[in-house]
Order: sequence, then C-alpha cells, then structure tokens
Amino acid sequence: MSTRIGVVTFPGSLDDRDAARAVKLAGGEPVSLWHGDSGLKDVDAVVLPGGFSYGDYLRAGAIARFAPIMESIIAGARAGMPVLGICNGFQVLCESHLLPGALTRNAHLHFRNRAQSMIVESTETAWTSDFAAGQKIVIPIKNIDGRFVADDRTLDDIESHGQVVFRYTNGNPNGSMRDIAGVSNAAGNVVGMMPHPEHAVEELTGASVDGLGLFTSVLRKLVAA
Repeated sequence: MSTRIGVVTFPGSLDDRDAARAVKLAGGEPVSLWHGDSGLKDVDAVVLPGGFSYGDYLRAGAIARFAPIMESIIAGARAGMPVLGICNGFQVLCESHLLPGALTRNAHLHFRNRAQSMIVESTETAWTSDFAAGQKIVIPIKNIDGRFVADDRTLDDIESHGQVVFRYTNGNPNGSMRDIAGVSNAAGNVVGMMPHPEHAVEELTGASVDGLGLFTSVLRKLVAA
C-alpha cells in the first residue's frame, strides 16, 4: 500500500503540480487537496506548496490560513501528522501559528530568483532524516516575501531547541534573521522553508537533486511508523 501525501491547491498556487511530481518521484502517491475541502482524504502527510494564495492580499498567507482545509491540517499537525510548507506554504504555516516567526518583504525589496546554497542544520525532523547534519545543498528560491523574522527571545528559543532546519550560506538572499531558511515546530513533524525542494528533484530541470531528500525522508518516516 503506497503512502499518500496530500498537496493542497489554493487559488493562486503555482507549484502544486511540481510538489505532486516530487512526491511521485520519491515513491509516494500524491493526492490533490482543494482549499475548500473539509477533510484530508486519509492522507498520511500534507504539503502546502508555493505560489500566491488568494493573491497574497493583506499579507502573504494571511487569507489562506482561514481556508476550510486548514482546520483539518492544523488539527492533524497538532496530532503529529507531517506537514511541509514551501515558500507560500511556509507563510501559511506561520500565519496559522504552527511555526514560530513570520515572513516579511525581502530586505532589499526585490524579487529574488536563483539557485541557493544552504546548510542542513537539523536531521531530526520528519522531512530531513535522509540528510546529514551540516550537509551543504543547493535548492532554488523565488520570493519577494521571504525574510524570516522573529524577536530575539523567539530566535534564541528555536536555536536552543534545534528548530532551525536550514540556514543560508554564500549570501543571504532576502535578509532573513540569522540566515534562517527553514524552521520546524518543537515536535519536528511540521517544517517550513522558503527555498523550493520540488524544483530540485531531477537533474534535467533542477539546479540539483538535493530537494528529493525531503520527500524520501517523510516517506521513510511514515513507512517506519
């Protein structure tokens, strides 16, 4: 029986099909979830993809946080279900208070689109166990609201509890505090990241295949559960 990974489509999602393809390449069964759904169709994990949900009106991710599907996702995440938020999905998870901090306009006020070097800081999450701590990876970014911010107390707290999952190297592309590119919740089942692993799963089209590790990690985690 294959592992079912739900991929949510909001109005304005751009990368839902790419995320579904990454799930399939990793060996999972992608399941389409619509923002207006009330249930999760018996999926084992959920991916919130990149894009501009609801046009990013008010703030990026602020309206999507109240989509009907999010009630089930929030409940599932709090019960231990693995959830990955990519770019706009990261913004939605922060707006939902499933992850600490917030994502704001890039410090240089420009859209940034490039292959980005990062270091894997934590392999203790449901989405990063197939990496090695300290491993350097390259994954594309494309954002204008990608600056991770939090107060000093929150930053110190997530650092001390190992919740920084990815950190930018060779230049901070958006001014994120402490070069943070991705974080997790305390339990490690919820991860948000600004770079796009779904665009780094095939040598023909990606800057690398480093992104595939997130999807193989969660499949391995679920099979072992």
